[in-house]
Amino acid sequence: MPQGTIKKLTDKGFGFIAGDRGELFFHMSALVGTTFESLHEGQVVEYTEGRGPKGPRAESVKPV
Repeated sequence: MPQGTIKKLTDKGFGFIAGDRGELFFHMSALVGTTFESLHEGQVVEYTEGRGPKGPRAESVKPV
């Protein structure tokens, strides 16, 4: 699984991960085994890359 760092979190339940292939959007519904409130910017996460309506996005996001 690719790893990345949480770059930005919003108060609307989504954020962005800086990964090997650039920046990816993720939604709180993509989290596995954690809550959105427990995440913080700079935290390392694992994810899979999927496709959303507006382009690539991170899925199955979980802290390392």
